[in-house]
Amino acid sequence: MQMQTHSLTARARIQAALQHIEPDRVPVDLLMTPEVWHKLARHFGLAWRKPADNEFFDPVWEQIAARLESDMRLLSYDQFCNPPESILRPGARVEWWDALTRSTPNRMWRQWLADGDSLDIWGHHYRIVENPTGAYEEFGSWPLQDAASIQDLQAFQWAEPDWWDWTPLPRAIQALDPERKLYLRFRIGSIFEQAWQLRGMQEFLMDLASQPELPIYIMERLTEVHVENLERALKVAADQLDMVYFYDDVATARSLMISPQMWRAMVKPCHEKIIAVAKKYDKRVMYHCDGAIAPLIPELIEMGIDLLNPIQPDSPGMECERLKRDFGARLCFHGGIDIIKTLPRGTPDEVRAEVRDRVQILGAHGGYVMASSHHIQSDTPIENILALYDPALRQRE
Repeated sequence: MQMQTHSLTARARIQAALQHIEPDRVPVDLLMTPEVWHKLARHFGLAWRKPADNEFFDPVWEQIAARLESDMRLLSYDQFCNPPESILRPGARVEWWDALTRSTPNRMWRQWLADGDSLDIWGHHYRIVENPTGAYEEFGSWPLQDAASIQDLQAFQWAEPDWWDWTPLPRAIQALDPERKLYLRFRIGSIFEQAWQLRGMQEFLMDLASQPELPIYIMERLTEVHVENLERALKVAADQLDMVYFYDDVATARSLMISPQMWRAMVKPCHEKIIAVAKKYDKRVMYHCDGAIAPLIPELIEMGIDLLNPIQPDSPGMECERLKRDFGARLCFHGGIDIIKTLPRGTPDEVRAEVRDRVQILGAHGGYVMASSHHIQSDTPIENILALYDPALRQRE
């Protein structure tokens, strides 16, 4: 079924796509590194300034999203954290706008240390590493790396739900989308990823096999906070939010990182608790996992996942034709435009060709939100970004 009208709001457009109805055009979303946002600001002649600490969204970045006619916007749990001053390290300062992992106009809490490193609300330790076109954050250390027992884990300073203040959430949504025309997804965080980022990947993966009580404890502590935060956020703003979004990379570009059996026993129960809260409030659920997640897709559908991101067609089992054929009647897709080869190294015409291909295949009968397969990276030419968001490419033939 295809809608013939060309006057849908962004929200109605995505709602139709998620119902497996072809809207007036394929809807789009965008995620970009800070360097790309700033390049686009210069391209559009927009004068950027750092927003004030009491703002929830970068107004210039929001103007860029509007100019590119993005249909979806993101709100995130870390816009609304208000942790006690007691967690600040000596000489640290709170900063909302300088995190290099910030890929949307929303702010992100960090405490910046005197040596230039930073910590997020969970205690993850970040260090900035420059590259020829920008910079990344890498992990400087892993605070739970030396933990040897449950008692060691219990002694860690865990974030608490009371560190968040949800009272500004409805007001922030109203300021972002006063006419309720945009499709709003709410990000609640991750479990598996945030856990290994505290423990260290090598230690965490070995623990899963040799002493699973440690990673299970870490993941369950994170899950408790995420579930309570989601419950509290939806209590105050459920009618203003369309979707719950969480992320957990449990796959590499070639295969799963852990066995399906291990995933079912240790990770899936945590995800199910998050999904249960979203479904309690009648919200659709979007899940992000990079790479070759195909073996788990049938179970993701059974769990209640509505929209899968980011779709990397080069990974085994993630070919667009196969995904649409095997799962397209029960699952929707988000992403699909390659950030490794096509966007940074292709020509604008090659970008357009890939967009047309994804729109034709994944957009058939609805069920697709076009976007890059991860954050658009700092080495991507402006011409390719503009080709990606060419409105003329959003119509299916």
